[in-house]
Amino acid sequence: MANEGVNETTHAPVNLGRRRFLTATTAVVGAVGAGFAAVPFIKSWNPSARAKLAGAPVIADIGALAEGQRLVVEWRGQPIWIVRRSQAILKALPTLNDQLRDPKSENPEQQPAYVLKGDPTFRSLKPEISVLVGLCTHLGCAPEMKAEIRPEPFDPQWKGGYFCPCHKSRFDMAGRVYQGVPAPTNLVVPPHHFENDTTIVIGVDPQGAA
Repeated sequence: MANEGVNETTHAPVNLGRRRFLTATTAVVGAVGAGFAAVPFIKSWNPSARAKLAGAPVIADIGALAEGQRLVVEWRGQPIWIVRRSQAILKALPTLNDQLRDPKSENPEQQPAYVLKGDPTFRSLKPEISVLVGLCTHLGCAPEMKAEIRPEPFDPQWKGGYFCPCHKSRFDMAGRVYQGVPAPTNLVVPPHHFENDTTIVIGVDPQGAA
């Protein structure tokens, strides 16, 4: 009887330990396998660029915005540029197409489809009013607005636009990116609509927009 007692106290715990070890090992291996299998599925949850921009709307009054001026408002922690473009700028935009990476704004993640109706060159609901997220699509720097048509050190044939001094990316006054610069895509146009002639609502599509 004494020997049986010794066997119960020495061998039984060892067997239980092995079982626990094997069970834990099997569970860990299973969890790792499940983790790898889940990666593509989890990635499918990632929202698109436009979905990430969804948030509470911001109302901006542009009644006092003069030609060549920019109004900056904040929406979801991002600077939104509202610019009243001059007629000279609007005339210059189509002449730049052969210098741009995506002149027709064919990347649907960079703007709502409704801003390309009419003349897609302008990327806007109204030709004279541009609305852009003021973050370079390279590394999120804040480009400088160089709205005048005049020679610049970085471009002697400059027709107005945005220049990122950090890495030298350039965009025209419609936010379209130039070829041969680090920024891969055009500046983003956020969802927005005009409540009236002097009021823009950032973050909400026009009623009935596709």
